[in-house]
Amino acid sequence: MYDLAIVGAGPAGATLARLIGKNFKVLLLDRRMLCGEVEGGFQKCCGGLIAPDAQQMLATLGLGVPKEVLVGPQLFTVRTIDLQQNIEKYYQRHYINIDREKFDRWLVSLLPPSVDVRCGALFRKYQWENGVYRIHFRQSGKEYTEEARYLVGADGAFSHVRRQLKPDFVQRTYISLQEWFAAPSMPPYYSAIFDAETSDFYSWTIPKEDALILGATILPHQNAAEKFASLKKRLEKHGFVFQKSLKRNGAFIVRPLSTRQVLLGQDNLALIGEAAGWISPTSAEGLSYAFRSAVALARSLQENPAQLLQAYARNSRSLFMNIRLKNLKAPFMYNPFLRKTAMKSGLLSMELYE
Repeated sequence: MYDLAIVGAGPAGATLARLIGKNFKVLLLDRRMLCGEVEGGFQKCCGGLIAPDAQQMLATLGLGVPKEVLVGPQLFTVRTIDLQQNIEKYYQRHYINIDREKFDRWLVSLLPPSVDVRCGALFRKYQWENGVYRIHFRQSGKEYTEEARYLVGADGAFSHVRRQLKPDFVQRTYISLQEWFAAPSMPPYYSAIFDAETSDFYSWTIPKEDALILGATILPHQNAAEKFASLKKRLEKHGFVFQKSLKRNGAFIVRPLSTRQVLLGQDNLALIGEAAGWISPTSAEGLSYAFRSAVALARSLQENPAQLLQAYARNSRSLFMNIRLKNLKAPFMYNPFLRKTAMKSGLLSMELYE
């Protein structure tokens, strides 16, 4: 019998397990091979940038990113492009460029030995019986069942735990597509691209060693592959060069357009990270929210496990406020007229010396 079972060993799940692992008996499951030296299999679709808010959370957690996780170039400039209105501006902002898979493996390596980590484990379902969760999962071709008093879903936007708990819960969901291209040399910019023909959200390019990532967020059932190909062609006309395709991946992401689209859980089941809906509605930045929600739930487990959800809601007040403020900011990014006005003003932008 475990005190707590966590489904998902990404930044949210691994951080929660690390914070409570010495005081609780914890089971941590993930479908990826994040344990030890074993690599391969499914990899998360992510641009691999640590934004300033996430950097602040790493500092708060007393962590420094090891050099083996870093990839070049380190980025200090955002190239912002409005394709329809043909406006382009540059803004100073510092991102830490990382290999996301190595980053997640590093976070798992920080776990205390008392945490029982099962990698390559595919969560199937849970059952609530007599005050205990029975967690069913498949690993190495075999079916397993473990029991825990508390269950945490940290399994991302397409959370199986959340979908079993609230199958009709409404969230704004997008398909995130990424393609990696060979690129021996390129300017060290992170590009944020606004293109109404692709999506009402945004797209991006990120240099990654000798590769360039093109990514886009597209609403489901809108011919995502065709829209992605069209975006690529229009960016080529804008001066981007996409050479040999190296790999493609995709995932679902959520976008909380109000705090009603954040679900904390129910009874002794809690959701953290993107499984709950904790992600920036303006930039889709999720690492800081993963860390902050893990800290909020860890505090709740330590303060008042008998009333877990009430304590979690109380400790998440600043996160709810953050989502509200981001949505107030959103029109200045996503309303074409307001975005044009802001970009044309030149406020906070900079000129580059070529």
